[in-house]
Amino acid sequence: MVERDRDDAGNARNARPRDRLGRPLPPGSAGVARIPDDLDLPPDETLDYAQRLLDQGLAFYAHEVLEAAWKNGPFAERMLWQGLAQYAVGLTHIQRGNPKGARTLLERAVGRLEAESPGSPAPYGIDTAGLIAHARTLLIRLDTDAEIDEVTLFPRLRG
Repeated sequence: MVERDRDDAGNARNARPRDRLGRPLPPGSAGVARIPDDLDLPPDETLDYAQRLLDQGLAFYAHEVLEAAWKNGPFAERMLWQGLAQYAVGLTHIQRGNPKGARTLLERAVGRLEAESPGSPAPYGIDTAGLIAHARTLLIRLDTDAEIDEVTLFPRLRG
């Protein structure tokens, strides 16, 4: 049986380095700095950190930051954070050239973001309407095989 990487608590962890798009690299390779597994930031810091990562084209890592907020945040906000994390994964799939995966995750993100704040502003200044519109534009481009340039993948999380 192959020995798995484990953290101090004995949980399985993949210690392999990852590239800009979150794909595993061979052991010993130089990769992008990992997001700590135990990341737990206040919402405003989470959004600022995720935005910096998105601005650098690191959507996979932004997803990890947003996923931590989804898992650690209050139950009432989980759908919002899950939608944001799925949105970032949708961008990651576009970056990786996986239109089917991108379509699936962007559709899920839109559903969660719409369900989170129907007709009311989202907390923390999150621009759910802008993110939903952006995701729908990306979905149209994916459906028509239109080119999606890199600049299109740098959304603003807040209005």
